[in-house]
Amino acid sequence: MKPMDRQGSGVQAQLLEAACKVFAEKGYRDATIAEICERAGANIAAVNYYFRDKETLYGEAWRLAFQRSLEAYPPDGGIPASASAEERLRGRIISLVQRIINPENHEFEIIRKELANPTGLLKEVMKESIEPLARSLSAVVRELLGDNAPELQVKLCQMSIMAQCLHPMMRIRFQKLFADPSALPERSLPQSSGIEIIAEHVIQFSLAGIKEVRRRMEAGEYSGQA
Repeated sequence: MKPMDRQGSGVQAQLLEAACKVFAEKGYRDATIAEICERAGANIAAVNYYFRDKETLYGEAWRLAFQRSLEAYPPDGGIPASASAEERLRGRIISLVQRIINPENHEFEIIRKELANPTGLLKEVMKESIEPLARSLSAVVRELLGDNAPELQVKLCQMSIMAQCLHPMMRIRFQKLFADPSALPERSLPQSSGIEIIAEHVIQFSLAGIKEVRRRMEAGEYSGQA
């Protein structure tokens, strides 16, 4: 992708904006360069000039959506590094839930479409973008589990936290798909259950689970790396 410049940054930015929305709505395979350019008010040749091809535009659109997501909801949740591990985990969970549930966040909608119809085109850009966040979450989990915690237990606890945060998004997506809530595979959360309630449940459940895992490790109830 060409770097942003004064002459082209307007068109380039408009193309990225439009691409974020179209890829989020339709996924990579059903999105067309023609529609993206129409929404951006740009010539089709501009995509070739600034991004070379649709594949590159796809990756850059997701990268922009991801960056905007972090700008809106910083990964640390505004909790300082000097705070306790419990508070730092709380901040990260609240931030993640807010990012996932925000209807204006194209990051997760693009991922959802990618999972439904994989292209493999986001693999590298997602790895580059997400790994620093994963390492930061792992560090907090490891601190809560204790210095001697096996790496497998750290990864399992981290996986559990992520799954709890992602599940509400899937319930909300299902709710949009079914006009009759009674047709849902599972009853949705009551409308009164807001982000704060979901986040607080994940926080308390995760802290209790990590505490129990640590207790069992220190009591010798886990063998080997399991």
